[in-house]
Amino acid sequence: MGDFIKRALTALLFAIILIAGINLHPVGFIATFLGISILATYEFYGLVKKSNAAPQVVAGLIGVVLLFAAVTSHNYCGKTLLFKVLLLLIFLIFIVELYRKKENPFANIAYTFLGLIYSALPFALLIYLVFQNGVENFRPDIVMGIFIMVWVNDTGAYLVGVNFGKHRLFERISPKKSWEGSIGGGVVTLLAAWGCSYSQELSLTLWLSVGLIVAVVGGLGDLVESLFKRSIHVKDSGTILPGHGGILDRFDAILIVAPIVFVFLEIVKEFSK
Repeated sequence: MGDFIKRALTALLFAIILIAGINLHPVGFIATFLGISILATYEFYGLVKKSNAAPQVVAGLIGVVLLFAAVTSHNYCGKTLLFKVLLLLIFLIFIVELYRKKENPFANIAYTFLGLIYSALPFALLIYLVFQNGVENFRPDIVMGIFIMVWVNDTGAYLVGVNFGKHRLFERISPKKSWEGSIGGGVVTLLAAWGCSYSQELSLTLWLSVGLIVAVVGGLGDLVESLFKRSIHVKDSGTILPGHGGILDRFDAILIVAPIVFVFLEIVKEFSK
């Protein structure tokens, strides 16, 4: 099978699973992003091991499950007990490190936490976005809109950059990215945000604001992941997606965009009361 066909089929299957997972049912939504978070965190720990660190993989993955359970419980029942259990796990990680007899214990603990923060927390926050108006009102429009804008931004930046890119954006990290590509991607992202406003889940002003966040921050998310990979001299974060690399490669923009959009909408909600 040629590389192009492999990439195309992988992208198609990936898109179908993701779109279905986002839109069909709240349980499916949570299960989809829990699965993605587990894979992303495991992949992150695999990368970390290449830098001679030894994160607590099992504890980190348990933390991912607890995080999603805590966010889900908070959304559905208003309960925070599982957040307290997660807090207990965080401090148990320090104790566990005492008995592991590994080098660089502080780095091991830090990387364990970083896996949770970088690879799982952004996806968990998406649960809050689909329940903006309460658990009885499952509205995946915002999350679907964010993903559409990220995809449009990536595609627009690539096409404009390939054809018109001359001025390097961040040559130290990614020699191929250009200012022209970033600006082109930003323009089409704002057009996509305008199109998303027809869902009426957010006002046009808020959709355009989210689009601006995606346009500015999405590319930086890509650069952050590239920085990690360059530091350990790997091309892809994994091989789970034939022709596309790993989970972190596919969601690098979302990992930075999602928390910022979440905080932005929470601030807007607070000042709208």
